[in-house]
Amino acid sequence: MVKKFFFVLIVALIFVNITRAQESESVGVISKFGAAGGFSPVWIMPNFDPINEQIKKIGLPEFNNSGMMTYGGSGYIYVMFWNNFRIGGMGFGGKKSVSKVVNGFNNQVDYSIGAGGLTMEYTLPFIHKIAVSVGCILGGGSVEIDFYKNKTDYNWEDVWQSGENQHKKITNSFYTITPTLNIDIPLNRFIAARFGGGYLVEIDGDWKADNDRNISNIPNKLSANSFFIEAGVFVGFFAF
Repeated sequence: MVKKFFFVLIVALIFVNITRAQESESVGVISKFGAAGGFSPVWIMPNFDPINEQIKKIGLPEFNNSGMMTYGGSGYIYVMFWNNFRIGGMGFGGKKSVSKVVNGFNNQVDYSIGAGGLTMEYTLPFIHKIAVSVGCILGGGSVEIDFYKNKTDYNWEDVWQSGENQHKKITNSFYTITPTLNIDIPLNRFIAARFGGGYLVEIDGDWKADNDRNISNIPNKLSANSFFIEAGVFVGFFAF
C-alpha cells in the first residue's frame, strides 16, 4: 500500500513540475479559467480475448473486441493562482453481457468495469477559443466477471442448497494513473461540448474469486488496460 501511494505521489509531482515549467515559458499568454461539470458517456475497449477463449468452449457467443459503452460524469475547476491548471474528478462504469441457452441451461457472462479518481490537467495556453488539455486521472477501478448457469427459477429453499443453478464471480481491484487528452469547445459562456480520451492503466491488480478467495494463473492479457474515448456536454462558466 505504501509503495502504491508513493508511486502515485511521484507521478503527480512530475506532472506538477512539468506544467510549472511550461507555465514559466508562457509569459504574456492570457490564462484560461472557469469551472464546469457534466455527463460523460465513455466508450472503452478492453481486451476480451482471454474471456472469449473460455466462453466459446461452452458454446457462448464471444464478446466483441470493438468495445463497450459505459456512463459517468466529470468536472473541473481552474486553480486561479496557477495559470491554465485545473483539477477535478471523473468516474465511469458499465456492463456488457453475452448469453445463450446451452443443453437446457441458461448461460450468461457479464463483464463489468469501472474507474475514477482525481483529475489533473494543464490547458495549452497558445490555443485560443477552445481548451485543449493534457493530464491524468489518479485513482482506482475494478473489473468484475460473472458467470451464471441456470436451469430453473429459484424458490427460497433452493437459494440455500447446492443444485443445478450456478454462479461464479471473479473480481479485480486496481490503482490507475491514466493519461488523458480532452478538448472543450464552448458553445457559449455556459455550455461546452467535450471530446476526449485516454488510456486506462492498471497498477497492481488484485484478482479474487467468489467470497474473496485467491485465484491463480490469470492470463497476462486479462487486465483493465484499455483505450477509451468520451463525449458529452458540460455546463459551467468558460473563458477560453
